Amino acid sequence: MVKEIQVRVNLVEQRIEDILKKKAARSLKISSKNITAVKVLRKSIDARKKETIFNYKLAVYINEPIPETPDYIFNYKDVSNAKEVHIIGFGPAGMYAALRCIELGFKPIVLERGKNVQDRRRDLRAINQFHTVNEDSNYCFGEGGAGTYSDGKLYTRSLKRGDVRRIFENLVYHGATEQILIDAHPHIGTNKLPKIIQNIRETILKYGGEVHFETRVSDFVVSNNKMKAIILKDGTEIPVSAVVLATGHSARDIFELLHKKDIQIKAKSFAMGVRVEHPQELIDQIQYSCSGQRDELLPAAAYSLVHQVNNRGVYSFCMCPGGFIVPAATANGEVVVNGMSPSRRNNKFANSGIVVEINVEKDLPKYQQFGELKGLQFQKDLEKLAFNAGGKSQVAPAQRLTDFVEGRLSNSLNDTSYQPGLNSSPLHSLLPKIIGGRLRKGFAAFGKKMHGYYTNEANIVGVESRTSSPVSIPRKENLEHPQIEGLYPCGEGAGYAGGIISAAMDGERCAEAVIAKYTS
Repeated sequence: MVKEIQVRVNLVEQRIEDILKKKAARSLKISSKNITAVKVLRKSIDARKKETIFNYKLAVYINEPIPETPDYIFNYKDVSNAKEVHIIGFGPAGMYAALRCIELGFKPIVLERGKNVQDRRRDLRAINQFHTVNEDSNYCFGEGGAGTYSDGKLYTRSLKRGDVRRIFENLVYHGATEQILIDAHPHIGTNKLPKIIQNIRETILKYGGEVHFETRVSDFVVSNNKMKAIILKDGTEIPVSAVVLATGHSARDIFELLHKKDIQIKAKSFAMGVRVEHPQELIDQIQYSCSGQRDELLPAAAYSLVHQVNNRGVYSFCMCPGGFIVPAATANGEVVVNGMSPSRRNNKFANSGIVVEINVEKDLPKYQQFGELKGLQFQKDLEKLAFNAGGKSQVAPAQRLTDFVEGRLSNSLNDTSYQPGLNSSPLHSLLPKIIGGRLRKGFAAFGKKMHGYYTNEANIVGVESRTSSPVSIPRKENLEHPQIEGLYPCGEGAGYAGGIISAAMDGERCAEAVIAKYTS
């Protein structure tokens, strides 16, 4: 017999040997001798009150063993000589589209503009140390996409888009710890994710798929509204039958190409703002109601904040406990910041994007001349502004938090995890009012919700501009573009995902849609 129960454990109890088994026996009113095993199904932490509580969902096995057969079996086939599906982009959407093709007996041919995870590291070093951006290999482009070196957070609200558990199990299959199957807010860590992504690539190659790095797509050949070929940057023309377009939210050249060729796209609302960085110890003290260092059993504390200002949401985005701020520009002449955390989340800083909703139809009247690319152009302008304010390098403009809200230039800045460095700048006057004004009110409100959050010990760093794509690419019910047969827009870049897991699920769905058409 197997019983599923919920138990609560405080910090003192958490140190007791076999506490979950003892709690289960007490809850079920049976002897612990009759419990064969206890399997943790879900774990979360409730720190809303002074006593921090661990919440567990358990499967309790009574007089029977845990089954040895895994819940998910990934039946990959040899597809060396199978029908081909071309996939542009090797982020989460492209990776999972390729894996799903192999499961269903089709050969994925992946074209990735960036480098593999090992070679990509050199280009990340060049951004951080020498302020040089390789436009095809950076924190956004390369094997694994933007998520590879941006934390590996796996939380998603997209529970109706596909089998979330299956995505997690596939990550475990490729080397992720089983802890991601348990934690309420699972996280792999930027130090561990590259190896898992490399393992996924090796699976694709082992079963006959292809992955081509440093292979940038520059044009499409369309005839009679059908995809006929892909043209690479070096002029190579590749005939295609179906293309899964999974290029990510920063592939501006692809959006501009589609727009130039009159292939339908649509301006999409998105969010922009800044990164805020606090000492992690301060966030721990606020969230865990402790006066000194947090208890060793507790992870680095996170937070989630939202406030409405003038009918627009101001909210935290991609919060990174114990993490780093990184330069996420995809071209020289722009400054973009993002956040990441190692698996142990043991850095001394906590950072989060604090962003404002941008309604492309109402908030950007000066950009209407750019048509469906108006949001993209607004992004570009703000990133150029940050580049100039930082000193025309990857040094980022920054300000102490209270100085920003109160409208004064910071005479000095706090220490930071951002390697290229910070330059004190009047972000309160540089940012457009639709962003800066709302951020100032939002930060003040956050200080009332989290006492101690509003402090001069925090820096704000600009700009956080790549939260999601400013463009969506439409598709029909069968996930094909309504205008171009054989084109399947996919993932974050097409506007159908908002993170690693939702992008992976969309990649699987697009692969299934392509194959359903092939086999109908």
